[in-house]
Amino acid sequence: MTGGEDTRGKTYLRDLNQIVANNLKRIREEMKLSLDKVSDMTDVSKGMLRQIEAGESSPTIKTIWKIASGLKIPYTSIINIPQPDTFLVLGEDIEPQVEDEGRYKVYSIFPSEDGRKVEIYRIELEKNGSFSSNTHGEKTQELITVYEGVLTIRVDDEEYVIKAGDSIKFMADRPHAYFNRSDQLTRANMVIYYSI
Repeated sequence: MTGGEDTRGKTYLRDLNQIVANNLKRIREEMKLSLDKVSDMTDVSKGMLRQIEAGESSPTIKTIWKIASGLKIPYTSIINIPQPDTFLVLGEDIEPQVEDEGRYKVYSIFPSEDGRKVEIYRIELEKNGSFSSNTHGEKTQELITVYEGVLTIRVDDEEYVIKAGDSIKFMADRPHAYFNRSDQLTRANMVIYYSI
């Protein structure tokens, strides 16, 4: 690290609402879309989009996925700030997005940027935690490795149990959900690959 520049990510997701607000407005303007058009494309109300762009709303994971899928852009293009060429991510600096009353947490580690088709996350599910995900873009894949606990994933109507040390790959352009039915915390790495 030189010149006093902090590449550890101290500003990384420091104010998630403002980051989402800035990114959504920038993306919408780059795509030359009105709020009405974005609402039509994403099935998110114009009022909610206006609040998000003003930094007055804390959108849920599902809402951000709806926006990303509707605009056909990677999820992390909405929630992350651009990263330098070399970027050390410290776990303590990442603010998770939370669902299921805090039982499901998602930590965005490496976003998709500069045309990269891959995003990397860490997920945590506490006992009895669950999350039903939106379908992602066409031919999008998820690759998950569990490194602590047991994760159950439902894809369409079939369930898979993944134990620590095991991995799964599936098409995420269909309904899918994550469950922790064990008595301990489950931690996993998730890679999302956008094929188009």
